[in-house]
Amino acid sequence: MALVSFGGFTVPTLRIPSAASSSSNSSSCQAIDSVYIKRAAELADKSAGFTAPHPNFGCVIAAAANDGCGSGLVVGEGYLYAEGTKAAELQAVEAAGDCCKGATAYLNMEPGDCYSDRTAVSALVNAGITRVVIGIRHPLKHLRGRAIRALRNEGLQVDVLGEKINNKADEQALKSCLLVNAPLLYRAANHVPFSVLKYAMTLDGKIAANSGHAAWISSKWSRSRVFELRGRSDAVIVGGNTVRRDNPRLTARHGGGHWPRRIVLSQTLDLPEEAHLWNVNEVPTIVATQRGARRSFQKFLASKGVEVLEFDILNPRDVMDYFYDRGYLSILWECGGTLAASAIASGVIHKVHAFVAPKIIGGRNAPTPVGELGMVEMSQAMTLIDVCYEQVGPDMLISGFLQPVPDLTPIIPSVEETCAVDPNVSPYESNIIFFYKTWDRYGAFSNFSPHPVQMLDENGDYTTWSSVEHYYQAQKFVGVDDPVARNCLDDIKHARSPEEAARIGRRMQRQRPDLVRSDWESVKIDVMYKALKCKFSIYPHLNSMLLSTAGSVLVEASPHDLFWGGGRDGEGLNYLGRLLMQLRSEFLGDFPTSKDESIAANEVITS
Repeated sequence: MALVSFGGFTVPTLRIPSAASSSSNSSSCQAIDSVYIKRAAELADKSAGFTAPHPNFGCVIAAAANDGCGSGLVVGEGYLYAEGTKAAELQAVEAAGDCCKGATAYLNMEPGDCYSDRTAVSALVNAGITRVVIGIRHPLKHLRGRAIRALRNEGLQVDVLGEKINNKADEQALKSCLLVNAPLLYRAANHVPFSVLKYAMTLDGKIAANSGHAAWISSKWSRSRVFELRGRSDAVIVGGNTVRRDNPRLTARHGGGHWPRRIVLSQTLDLPEEAHLWNVNEVPTIVATQRGARRSFQKFLASKGVEVLEFDILNPRDVMDYFYDRGYLSILWECGGTLAASAIASGVIHKVHAFVAPKIIGGRNAPTPVGELGMVEMSQAMTLIDVCYEQVGPDMLISGFLQPVPDLTPIIPSVEETCAVDPNVSPYESNIIFFYKTWDRYGAFSNFSPHPVQMLDENGDYTTWSSVEHYYQAQKFVGVDDPVARNCLDDIKHARSPEEAARIGRRMQRQRPDLVRSDWESVKIDVMYKALKCKFSIYPHLNSMLLSTAGSVLVEASPHDLFWGGGRDGEGLNYLGRLLMQLRSEFLGDFPTSKDESIAANEVITS
């Protein structure tokens, strides 16, 4: 076992000595593996900026060749667009067709969904793939190694590149796999979102003039790159000074479908009443503040549709803990020097993007990118690792990591091996089972899981919806005699992912509440119940998963949805969890279903 350091990562690797009979053909095979794994990582990165960050998966299928290498021309490729959409492996298999027989599949990361009828694993097995090369194992403990074992049990040869580093090409391919899923790796290891600090400064290190004027330090090319960085993030954070001084919009403006949440951190809420961020028609804004700060202004923000969060003590670490609970993977910090220094000191900043413009402005009191950190000697300076330099227009972009990704190599013995030795060990057993993101252990309980449902429409015909979330959001506008409502319903129906369906439905409900059906508040629980009943009735593996939770309380762990979720401190109504427990009782025969196999909203909650 050896340690290989690169790209800010320290990765334990297993070095296997070459056998005496090794040929140049074997070296050629290894080189091909590295090339195709790197290509899979490049494919995985294609979804960034078009939907909220999620685990990124790419797949390359290379046909069997006659040179004994087992890998030839690429015949199929695919990447996961978003949670709940078609698996990258399935896309690649469909593209390759009959060429899959005896072929090799290359995956940047171990597949993460082992509960769907059309899993990545079954797609590869059924297509006749004989070998699978994986860049890294899945970083989430409940998924790590599961797909690899499933593939090997089906007789496929599975190699994990990250555990057999033999040359520089392997290192570069592994680096690509780590970087494309850095947000997930940081989340799994550190239990905080992956945070990037971005700033633009002059050649003499100023982010604004003495007067505070800062538009524009960097070039239009650098600003376009910033829009791209925003589009890859769940949220963008600024401080109160930035709102007062710059009045930013913080939009992505890159042409994609995903705009990040805007987050303002302000202890005193000394903020202007007129600000672009208070317009939430297109994208929500969240303001985090100290508990009790300016109650009247909190009410004003709430009247604008701005979400206000109160913390006992407002500090970056607690804020990141909160957004970790909220399921965020990646956050971009575009704040001033004071907040940047606080975030760095709190240990929540992992990477830095610094745009340096060829300008000099001077000014003894002109602000700098990072405020006081308490360092008095140069030896105390924090050093970036894996530093990259890139010219962007006339500017120079300097980027690097403040913290390497921790080692996520599987621990031996694994959970599964421990359970095999002692069947009484059940590490996931709990009186309360939380679920939220589809990549969580019980993520299939989420409305965003990739399980299409067939539901009766208002005409008595069956319509297929890509997910429960698609169906639920569309029902808000059913029967409304307005072309805008009908177009919205159709857009939801054809949304490429559950996230997009939710975004369309929520935005229209916020902007045009007059288009939402008049009885929505009284029927929405029954709408959800019917969709859930369909989902857990037609998928046996989901039904079994639900029944396996008997005796446990199910809680949708959304910290901000106080209707369907449980809230951060259990203050939510948890209607989704209660509906699932209701269904579980019905399937177990503990609770009678109504004649038409649906239960009215009040009956569900009060029974």
